[in-house]
Amino acid sequence: MKSRKYLIVIFLMCTLLILNITGCWNQRELNSLAIVMGLGIDKAQEPNQIQVTAQIANPKALKSSSLGGPDSQAFWNIQNTGDTLFSILRDFTHESNRKLYFPHTQVLILGRDYAEEGIQKELDFFARDHETRLNIWLVVSEGNARDVLNIKPVIDKIPAINISKLLDDQDPNSQTSTSQLNDFLSDLISPTTAPTAPLVEIIRKGGNESLQVKGTAVFKGDKLVGELNKYETRGLLWARDEVKSGIIDVECPECGSKVSLEIIDSKTKVSAEILDNQVVIKVYIQEKGALAAQYCAENLRTKEKVAAIERNKAAAIQDEVLAAFKKAQELNADIFGFGEVVRKDHLKEWKNMREHWDEIFPEVIVEVTVDTSIERSGRIHYPPVPDKE
Repeated sequence: MKSRKYLIVIFLMCTLLILNITGCWNQRELNSLAIVMGLGIDKAQEPNQIQVTAQIANPKALKSSSLGGPDSQAFWNIQNTGDTLFSILRDFTHESNRKLYFPHTQVLILGRDYAEEGIQKELDFFARDHETRLNIWLVVSEGNARDVLNIKPVIDKIPAINISKLLDDQDPNSQTSTSQLNDFLSDLISPTTAPTAPLVEIIRKGGNESLQVKGTAVFKGDKLVGELNKYETRGLLWARDEVKSGIIDVECPECGSKVSLEIIDSKTKVSAEILDNQVVIKVYIQEKGALAAQYCAENLRTKEKVAAIERNKAAAIQDEVLAAFKKAQELNADIFGFGEVVRKDHLKEWKNMREHWDEIFPEVIVEVTVDTSIERSGRIHYPPVPDKE
């Protein structure tokens, strides 16, 4: 009897082991896939159609380059035009003998002309499909997206990877509102908050082409309606508590030359008040910085001069926030999320405001208070000027 039970146990264990080594039902070999690193969407010449560019990695070229072999292009851009994004992507199989594979996609680039007409229909695919990732960069190009994907970087082999790294490295300036797809979609479905995305452009110098971040693209709903320059963009980031670092140049209180101040840390608190049916947004910014460089021979480490520099810096930060807010009101796009602040602080009143926020936002008043301090001055206290004697 015991031996029979023992045999049954052995049989069940073997059965379980066999089931575990059968493999994945949807397994695909790497050499059967076209790994998509970047996608670009442009307005097509044909009415009501779009042009899609897919940037596919060339593993053989990457391997050859790493082994010191002859250089060959590490990517392949293919294009197609059609009515819907999904059908276009499937039609790429007519040109490629490998199925497009999206889990490694780094960036989605939207051409300006296309973005101005509305992008919601195409974003539905990225939100819905199980292979696409929501943490890819969403970028608007000043020209065509296909041209951006053709810019060959100097260091990285694949343009899409270069763009991804370029956006990753924007924190030291805090002049770009970097946006991943999930952030954009969250703002898109918000009843009040307007989405934003980084804006890039191609720079041509001496026969060479390179890519640079220009500022921030502003959307109203799913349509591109305007842009912020770098100065206005940092004002937006101040208000959204997203400033990480950066340099602010202010005037020296003694001679009027420039003093460069580094942003070390900042915290922003935003609250809303409603006074006689007037919405007032209060933005309080607390910033800590350092004296990074001075371009005069004055001793700026006295208490009075430090206080004067701090006042100049606070005024500069305030100007940036107000400039961004002015542009947002001109575009009637609440890129700050102030509507959400009103909802949290005044839920009862917000119920009557929600449907009319487009009429209310252009009349909102913003009050900006900045408390800034200079914490250090680097390795030296005095500028290294020649001794006049």
